[in-house]
Amino acid sequence: MSRIKRVISPRVNEPPPELWSNCLVVDGVVYISGLTGRSSISELPEHAGEYEQARVIFEKMDHLVRAAGGQLSDVVRLTIYVTDVKQRKEVWRARREFFRGDFPTCSLVQVAALADPTIKVEIEAVAHIGAS
Repeated sequence: MSRIKRVISPRVNEPPPELWSNCLVVDGVVYISGLTGRSSISELPEHAGEYEQARVIFEKMDHLVRAAGGQLSDVVRLTIYVTDVKQRKEVWRARREFFRGDFPTCSLVQVAALADPTIKVEIEAVAHIGAS
């Protein structure tokens, strides 16, 4: 029988109780909620751009995947939400700093707004532990 395991990292802020989980694992598949540049690793100024926010998100993602027993190269799917699609190259620039070889499958979607007006990028991920 499959069990859901919640994974946390001391390097990634957890949401308040009863809102969502940042990271769940079921049968070696890691599901990471939409992460933003708000972080305990790097406090970003309000004016931080898409590149800076994406870098922090990929750092957080790396910490969560490692806490789940994998590595960033196990990520197979990304969904990237941006508030300005014209800035997508800045997100891609940050992504290239974290991924090599076969990049994860990916969708990039422009949205009208995210949870806070200072948030310009939010990224969800799926990883298969040991796939890389």
